[in-house]
Amino acid sequence: MSTFESSCADPLALQPALEPQLDALADWRLALERDLAQLEDFLSQSDLLSPSAAAASEAVRHRLTTDKLVVAFVAEFSRGKSELINAIFFADAGRRILPATPGRTTMCPVELSWDPAELPTLDLLPIDTRLQARTLAEWTVQRDRWYRLPLDPADPEGLAQSLQQVTQTRVVSREDAQALGLWSDAHPADNPPTLDDGRVEIPAWRHAIINYPHPLLQRGLVVVDTPGLNAIGTEPELTLGLLPSAHAALFVLGADTGVTRSDLDIWNDHLGGQGLSCFVVLNKVDTLADPLASLEEQQAAVERQCVVTAQTLGIPRERVFPLSARQALAARLQGDLTALQASGLPELETALNQQLLPQRQRVLAKAVIGGVQSMLEHAIRRLRDQRRQNAEQMLELRGLRGKSAGRVAQMLERVHADTAEFERCTARLTALRAVHARLQHKILKALEADRIREGMVELDAAIGSGWPALRGRGAFAKLCAGLQAQLDTAASLNTEAGQMLQALFGQLNAEFGFSLNFVPVPDLTPFKNELALIERSYGRYFGLSSALRMNSTVSSDQFRRMLVSKLRVVFESASAEIEGWNQAASGQIDSQFRDRRRGFRRRRESLERIQHATGELEARLSEVETQDAKLLELSDQAQAMAAKLRRRAEVGPDYQDASLSELGALDIDLSEGEFVHSGQASWQPGAAA
Repeated sequence: MSTFESSCADPLALQPALEPQLDALADWRLALERDLAQLEDFLSQSDLLSPSAAAASEAVRHRLTTDKLVVAFVAEFSRGKSELINAIFFADAGRRILPATPGRTTMCPVELSWDPAELPTLDLLPIDTRLQARTLAEWTVQRDRWYRLPLDPADPEGLAQSLQQVTQTRVVSREDAQALGLWSDAHPADNPPTLDDGRVEIPAWRHAIINYPHPLLQRGLVVVDTPGLNAIGTEPELTLGLLPSAHAALFVLGADTGVTRSDLDIWNDHLGGQGLSCFVVLNKVDTLADPLASLEEQQAAVERQCVVTAQTLGIPRERVFPLSARQALAARLQGDLTALQASGLPELETALNQQLLPQRQRVLAKAVIGGVQSMLEHAIRRLRDQRRQNAEQMLELRGLRGKSAGRVAQMLERVHADTAEFERCTARLTALRAVHARLQHKILKALEADRIREGMVELDAAIGSGWPALRGRGAFAKLCAGLQAQLDTAASLNTEAGQMLQALFGQLNAEFGFSLNFVPVPDLTPFKNELALIERSYGRYFGLSSALRMNSTVSSDQFRRMLVSKLRVVFESASAEIEGWNQAASGQIDSQFRDRRRGFRRRRESLERIQHATGELEARLSEVETQDAKLLELSDQAQAMAAKLRRRAEVGPDYQDASLSELGALDIDLSEGEFVHSGQASWQPGAAA
């Protein structure tokens, strides 16, 4: 049997290795979302779901259904990046889909994803939109300037022809290129090609979004293709927004060239040390073939290149994958499994499966367990408090057996006295909550966007109309230090508010039998770390080389808008977390006050009925016992549903090799009111992650 025939006998061996794993991950996510929705509905119908817990659960469910796995392909021109994308994702089309010819092909960043709410289209943003003060994220929402081209997934030839649009260029004057931020006299190495007449060839498009119903994209994968150092360096939103939001980056090098100077610049400035999961692809190993060398000698030459590459980039050798994307694509198109294995691509796909997908699963599993905790903590307190009130009623009612009408009246007077005493604490509570509200106002004031605007005014004044590196660096450092101080102020006030609330909870629990559970105040350290990361990432643009590249009104405006947007996200997220914590605490108090008033009313009504009806005592006692039995039944049901969610989250999809024991156990005992969780609690532009 020929190689071709033996390969075709097992077509699954030729499909992209990511496909079944992404299938399993997608099925697992949807199953978790379904179980979480059932638990949410059950608790809601049982009047055991607080508004804050419901909001948290809805957010987790939305994340499960819309979660995207974002993989960015980064390389200089002519490294075979588009061919690698074709080999991994589009071989099933029977031909090349993305243009992959020698020389410059993809001229603008290309995002491949699938949104079922939209038709299959290629959306192209004209390059002259760089003259307007909008970020890519804003242009993604406002599509009035995009050029839209419909795509036919059933026509591979037409699809490939349509995607040739991403290779289009325009010829403009040097002045126009400079106005667009694509030309710098002070940084000529990164300038686009100049024609004989002195004009400049620039990309026709600024960004492209391909909405295409490919199986991998339908499973939640988003592929980002970034073209070359010049495109990366002149579009701040790529380096400061798009790349950092990717879950992994494939850095493609040429085996024939090794790590060039521009490759090293991309790595040092935009990938290495930025917290990304980076896989380095040493492509075009077929160009190292030497007919005068033995197979062992050729393999040794490839290995030497891999070792040198790893040493140059400062990464383990295991992160470097030698392959031939051209051979891999040809092998998949021809159904040749032997050639596919020889291309080296399966090793890269296996690494993505083993490292990237399980990591994504762990993140989602933690989010699910956190959502379950948020819902059940409130339910546990409600159940425990209601059962305690039932126990008090049953004790009173059983004590009335054989007692006189005078004894019933005496018990009724006691209920009235307890109710009056309980209501007297509301005035004290109102005063304390007013003080707490003033403190919360100060906290949120420290996190207002005005703090960012005030700091940006000083930065703008220091920079002026140009981009002087030294003055800008100092002003930027002062801005970040001021914002860190605001976060410190908010954290200090937040700690004070937490101490006040904790004392209030303890008082209500001790004096009035509440079961309020104090949740520690939100830790603002992650937001301070995020601010420090922004300072490091954006501070690179105040270095001399980047300052020269950014020395245009368009680039500096884009930089400023991106910086303000990132800072606002940090402060708004911190503010939202504090507000959510405060609402959850207030919700606890309000809920237990309502339950306590309801309990007093029921006790009073039952005693009043007993005064006027001889057989009412046993009937009321039976009613309370039945209510308590129902509460126990609710406990068992919620416990079973939570256990099912826990098992599904910990076991993971079918491809999971190791359990997620590091997430911690989720132990729930509603009958005793205990909840123990030992674990830790938008993608732009284009498809949201």
